[in-house]
Amino acid sequence: MLTAVAETPDEDFALPSGCAGWLVRDLVCHLVIDAQDVLITLATPAAGEPTANADSYWKLVEPPTGDDPLDALIPRLAAAYGDPGLLRFHLDDVGSAAGRAAALADPAARVATQDMVLTVGDYLSAYVLEWTLHHLDLTAHRPAAAPPPAEALAAARAALERIAGATFPASLPDAAALTVGTGRRPPTASERAALGEPLAARLPFVLG
Repeated sequence: MLTAVAETPDEDFALPSGCAGWLVRDLVCHLVIDAQDVLITLATPAAGEPTANADSYWKLVEPPTGDDPLDALIPRLAAAYGDPGLLRFHLDDVGSAAGRAAALADPAARVATQDMVLTVGDYLSAYVLEWTLHHLDLTAHRPAAAPPPAEALAAARAALERIAGATFPASLPDAAALTVGTGRRPPTASERAALGEPLAARLPFVLG
């Protein structure tokens, strides 16, 4: 993800992202906050037994309405950076620190976040889904940009299927299953036919 943002030209920061209502610059600002959250959580040890795992960390929620104060804050905060290079630098700085902290952390250690206790391994696995989806968001309207790694796409798809209790057809590529499955775009006619009406009628699976 850090490499994908580092390779994003300045002019592309003003393009739409795959997150409805957010430009690429807004998404990158959100990623800075994500990286801060990882650092905070890894520095918040918990003594109790785990109450959630990588899948149950996520809940299926209603589609966002735009009323969440944080959703409104992100575009204003992103605009305040002005120069895309400052956003790029801040993400690289905080994101690299989060990556180092994750590599040093004991996967079996327990951490607390959002009133949950998870092992470090499960917490970081939950973020594979988050950051793979956001990598797809980053490149949604930039066809020349590099996609997420194939192994990350496959892991994120498997996680979404477990969380939703649904199996996407094998004919649907991982990226399509993730973007269509989470409502980032509507299915094409052929994709809807492949999904079948029972599954198509359940979409989107919005994670919160």
